Amino acid sequence: MSRKPKKGYFVQGHFVAEGSELDIQLKHELKGTDENHTASRTDMKKESDELQDLGEALVTLRADLVARIHLPEKLFDALAEARRITNFEGKRRQMQYIGKLMRRLDEPTREAARAALAEQQHGSARETLALHQAEQWRGDLVDNDEAVQRWIEAWPQTDIQQLRALVRQARKDAVPEKPGLAPRHGRAYREIFQLVRTQLTAAAAEPTAAEGAEDDADE
Repeated sequence: MSRKPKKGYFVQGHFVAEGSELDIQLKHELKGTDENHTASRTDMKKESDELQDLGEALVTLRADLVARIHLPEKLFDALAEARRITNFEGKRRQMQYIGKLMRRLDEPTREAARAALAEQQHGSARETLALHQAEQWRGDLVDNDEAVQRWIEAWPQTDIQQLRALVRQARKDAVPEKPGLAPRHGRAYREIFQLVRTQLTAAAAEPTAAEGAEDDADE
């Protein structure tokens, strides 16, 4: 004789039988009204999607930042496995599994994960800005002596003799062999970029005055 199917409903992919402890708990949380029921389910779906996205983002997080979060071993291994999987369907299933594990995390760990991702993104933005600034500075340095003086005033720790020598050589290299040809960029041109980028990237990695004041206020 076949069993009579249980009555119930699904929440986040899990079956909740009517009359079960979970059903009673959910109904208590929903306060018994359709309006609250809809709102609660919407909030639960929103939180679930946010944690799914957070878990997927953690796959791209640098190893040193991942280690700082102190994730549970299962989640740590799941993230490592996701990085290895190349098959589309396999990756999709692994991401779903990661989302499931993310929903088991306590809030402090979730916040630590968000902070680590923000730190990685903030650092990438700073480095990108430094690259753009380095390209602009290189062009200015090669074009005119005023820019060279401005750089020296802004970065007095620069090896001034080296910078001036590179600028002179870059200008010499840029002269076309024949009229009408495009300027050439030799080794000196590339070395100016490396010199400038190194300085700007180091400065970008240092905390700003405002960030330092915030850190002092927190202590």
